[in-house]
Amino acid sequence: MNPHVILVDKSDHPLGIMDKLEAHEKGLLHRAFSVFVFNDQGQVMIHQRALTKYHSPGLWTNTCCSHQQMGETNLEAAHRRLGEEMGFDCDLEEIFEFIYRAEFSNGLIEHEYDHVLIGHYNELPNINPEEVNAWKWVNPRWLSKDIAANPKQYTEWFKLSWERVIQYQLEKAA
Repeated sequence: MNPHVILVDKSDHPLGIMDKLEAHEKGLLHRAFSVFVFNDQGQVMIHQRALTKYHSPGLWTNTCCSHQQMGETNLEAAHRRLGEEMGFDCDLEEIFEFIYRAEFSNGLIEHEYDHVLIGHYNELPNINPEEVNAWKWVNPRWLSKDIAANPKQYTEWFKLSWERVIQYQLEKAA
């Protein structure tokens, strides 16, 4: 499959497709998703991006993140990539969306309309080493403190969405 992204406007209306790398070189707004998976202990599964990734290599991020393909719903894309990256699947719910733009030291620009989904799973993943260098279950309070203390160890989209994910979890538990 030729990696491409769906270009969108600020209301998430599709404008066309473009090669993924070209979209990141030009900094064009495109559709993406981020999955956060929690277990029965309230821990969230995070992963360290593969060291060979073309941007943000070796940084810690949410359970799974990627781009939708033309014709896929957000849920279909999230289920597909959860299996491809982490080797498992689980029920998912879309909880919010946001737009962000981040410039990287290698000249690439991440400009995404990001759909955030949440899921629940208690088993071990079967990671794809081409996508994932390491993974772990972590306590959300510890994670919030570590992001504040070590922000350069985490991806931009993860840092921007994390507090809203936690707020959703707290409201859901209440």
